[in-house]
Amino acid sequence: MKNLKRISLLVILMTFVISCKTMKNDTNIAVSGKVDSIEAGKDGYTAKITTDAKEVYFATISIVNVGGPQNYKQLKIGDVVSVKGEKWKSEDENHIKVTQIVSVK
Repeated sequence: MKNLKRISLLVILMTFVISCKTMKNDTNIAVSGKVDSIEAGKDGYTAKITTDAKEVYFATISIVNVGGPQNYKQLKIGDVVSVKGEKWKSEDENHIKVTQIVSVK
């Protein structure tokens, strides 16, 4: 009887873990717009990107997150960029942890 309770608890726990994993919110997005400002950071920089729809994103760009130095680019103010990454929000600001720099013009 004691083993049956343990097995039942284990099955319930595994079901819960699997259901949480499959409910993961897909936060990967693409953002395109003009670089308005750049702030240097410890491992990279944060670029303020304004889209054509006047949405503002703070894009954190680092060598590690883009997959190495071969994929890393230093953006400049005025560049029109397209980036992909993981979106998150802090209070009323949109942020994106950039995993790919798609284009720079």
